[in-house]
Amino acid sequence: MDEVEPFGTYAPRGFLRRLVEMTRSFPDTWLGRRGVILLRRPAMAMLGGRPADVEALGVHVRVRPDNNICEKRLLFAPASFDAVELSILEKHIRPGFIFLDVGANVGAYALFAAARADATSRILAIEPQPSMYDRLVANIQLNDFPTIKAMECAVADRTGDLTLFIDVKNSGESSVKIVAVGGAEPIKVAAKRLLDIVREEGFPRLDAVKLDVEGAEDLILDPFFADAPESLYPGLLIVENGTGRWQIDLVDLLDRHGYRKVAETRLNLVFERG
Repeated sequence: MDEVEPFGTYAPRGFLRRLVEMTRSFPDTWLGRRGVILLRRPAMAMLGGRPADVEALGVHVRVRPDNNICEKRLLFAPASFDAVELSILEKHIRPGFIFLDVGANVGAYALFAAARADATSRILAIEPQPSMYDRLVANIQLNDFPTIKAMECAVADRTGDLTLFIDVKNSGESSVKIVAVGGAEPIKVAAKRLLDIVREEGFPRLDAVKLDVEGAEDLILDPFFADAPESLYPGLLIVENGTGRWQIDLVDLLDRHGYRKVAETRLNLVFERG
């Protein structure tokens, strides 16, 4: 990807900046969330599809929120962006931290970890959707984090080409399962198994893994735990809650491999091992 424009090129200004500041000041309550939604509409109209440069989660991000819920949250309500999950993740960060962000979207989790990890850490952000991958790489460049590596591929139960379904109304949502049945856009992408990626990267262990692949988390973890040595079991797993979409009892699978659920939020399940 070509070098991106410097951070601040697309900083919100004038009344738009004021609207963004106001949405960010609301508490994470029902009333506060309603306020965000109310003010977000005129702000989006003022943006007119253009990107915006803002600080979020302690890093620089360039967001294009017109068709991505993740980027809307980073722009308008970053303080409530997976706050429980990120707090637990931060507690696991130590020297030489190894973290896989699977389904990285524009890189929120990977960037959050990189901002808090030391220079010996290794963070792999994996995103299969080409346009989202470009945004991920741009955000890494805006922060100049040498600890993050971006990888453009899907993670699934086999290696090869797969069909990825993209929600046309929320382009950050993509899965190798049909999720957005009302108009999902299919594209062909390369896919790898999680264990193969870990071995190719030469990771001696996994301190934490985040999986956000729109209901395909079971396709990744079932074969991983079937074949991976115990030394590669992640100490922390943050998994999007796809209970209604999974073909196996994923919580039971994790329980049998020594994990306990330590948090359940509106979107995710968090497991620790040991």
